[in-house]
Parts: sequence; C-alpha cells; structure tokens
Amino acid sequence: MSKKSEEFFRIMLDFLPSAEDEYRESIEYYGEVLETIIIERVLMPKIIKLLSEESNIKLLESIFKYFEEVSNDEDAHLKNIFLITVLEILGNDRSILGTAQKYMGTRTIQLQIEADRALGRI
Repeated sequence: MSKKSEEFFRIMLDFLPSAEDEYRESIEYYGEVLETIIIERVLMPKIIKLLSEESNIKLLESIFKYFEEVSNDEDAHLKNIFLITVLEILGNDRSILGTAQKYMGTRTIQLQIEADRALGRI
C-alpha cells in the first residue's frame, strides 16, 4: 500500500473512529489491507448513513473537504481507488448523490461525473 493510501485511511479513520474495529477485522480476515474492500464495506456505509441522515453537517463538510484534496492529488493510485470506490458508490443512489453534491468541491464533482460516465450511468 502506498504512503498516500496509508494517509487516506488514517485520515478517514480520524473522521470515522467507529470504523476502526471493522478496519482492523478486515485486515485480520484478509491478511492485508485490501483498499477497495475497506472503502466499500467499512467506510462508505458510514458515509452513506451520514448523508442519509444529514445530521452531522460539520463532519460531512470535513470529509468532503478532504475528498476534494484527494480529487486534486497527483497520486494516480489513490485517485483511481477513490474514483472506483467512493465516487462510484455515491452515484449508486441519486438521492444520496444529491445530498453529497451539496458538500462536494468542483474537482470531486467532475470526478464523480467521470465515474458515472465510465459506468454508463450518464
């Protein structure tokens, strides 16, 4: 795993400390950090829940501010993982995506549209 990916997970676990146990269990189960599995099964369900409830606005703003940093990062691996997990999952539900777009930065929105195009959604 790249240093940028390690940093991504550290920051995301700071935002979502309730994911720490599941994160560790995934590593134990698979014997390594499987980035897409952890994002899809551990982190994104918590983010989707936050978006559906839209009750912790400050946390959502912080997470999506960080997502904008990731969207602008030069690390191709991190950006690709982000695109094929986080942004594709956000596009799975139009209602959730609509809520997420309130918090997304310009580059994150552009990448999410790219993810939708790649999947044939638009």
